[in-house]
Amino acid sequence: MRKVAVPAEVVSIDRHFSRNLEELVERRVKFLTEYQNEAYARRYVSLVEKVKNKEKQCTTASALAEAVARYYAKLLAYKDEYEVARLHADATFKQKIDGMFEGDYKVVYHLAPPLLAKPDPLTGEPKKMRFGAWISPLFTVLKSLKGLRGTALDPFGYSEERKTERALIAEYEQTVERLLQGLKPQNHALAVEIASLPEEIRGFGHIKARNVAAAREKREALLARYAASPAPQRVAA
Repeated sequence: MRKVAVPAEVVSIDRHFSRNLEELVERRVKFLTEYQNEAYARRYVSLVEKVKNKEKQCTTASALAEAVARYYAKLLAYKDEYEVARLHADATFKQKIDGMFEGDYKVVYHLAPPLLAKPDPLTGEPKKMRFGAWISPLFTVLKSLKGLRGTALDPFGYSEERKTERALIAEYEQTVERLLQGLKPQNHALAVEIASLPEEIRGFGHIKARNVAAAREKREALLARYAASPAPQRVAA
C-alpha cells in the first residue's frame, strides 16, 4: 500500500517562546540570515536596536522593542517562491517526512506556480497544481536564486502580492520611525499596539489582501490617536 505525503505549510519562524528580547532577536537573526543573507539580518537588528535604545529613555519596559522584534521579522520573512523552495530543499524536511511515514510512500506537492496555475473561477486566485517528487531538484535550483528576491531581476517580484509585501516592510519602518519621534510614557501602550498590527495580517491571496487593507486602515486611525496624545505634564517647581 502506498501512502501519499502532502507537506503542510511550514512555519517560517521558530514558535518556541523566547525568554527575553535578546533570545527573540537572536532566533530571528539566524532565520533571516538563512532566509536572505547577513545584510538582511543586520537591517532587522538595526531597527530593533534603535527602538530598544529609544524605549529605555521613557520607560523600563521593553514591550515596544519586543513587538518590533517580532513583527518586523514577520514582514521581512514573507513566504515567496524562493522561501518555499528553500524550505522544501532543506534536508531536514525529508527527514521529517521519513519520520512521519513508513514503507513505500510517495511525496506529492500542491503548488500554484506563476504563469502556469489557472485562476479559480470562484475566487480568482491561482489554483494549486499537483506535482510529483520529480520537482524536488527544481527546489534546489530556485533556492540558490534567492539573491534575486526584491531586485529588478526577480521574475516573481512583479506580482501584486509581492509588491504589497515589500510595501508593508517599508510602511512598517516608516511607522516605527513615527512612533519613536513621539514616544513618551503616556502613549507607550498605544505604540506597542500599533507596532503589533502585523499580527492581524494573515492568510494568502484575497484573504491576506483583505487583512492588509483592514490593518492599514486601523494603523492610520491609531496613528492619528498617537499624534494627538497629550504631552507629559510638568511638575511645578
